[in-house]
Amino acid sequence: MTEEEIDQNALADPDNPPLTDEQLSRMRRVPNPREIREQMGLTQRAFAKQFQIALGTLRDWEQGARRPDSAAKAYLRVIQENPHAVLEALDQTSRIGHHGGSQGPARAEPTVPARSV
Repeated sequence: MTEEEIDQNALADPDNPPLTDEQLSRMRRVPNPREIREQMGLTQRAFAKQFQIALGTLRDWEQGARRPDSAAKAYLRVIQENPHAVLEALDQTSRIGHHGGSQGPARAEPTVPARSV
């Protein structure tokens, strides 16, 4: 069977029709943890610590041993789009604690490079 015949058979398969341009335009790329981390210039350890992700989990995602679930994918998208907001939210959460809303010691500013446009 030639490549052309294979292509024709694939296009004619009623169980697996090709995606339309509209369907393709609505598809979202799965966030790549390694790309996000590297764009920020962070080590695995620093990224995991700053964004409160278990280091082993991050390593598994990056090595392909595990894939992020839906919630983790959404979290990674938010980190990619607005890391400062995520870090600010995490900082506020850590300050609330379990002592009636008392704030703990101030944390150092997170190390997230400015996003290039």
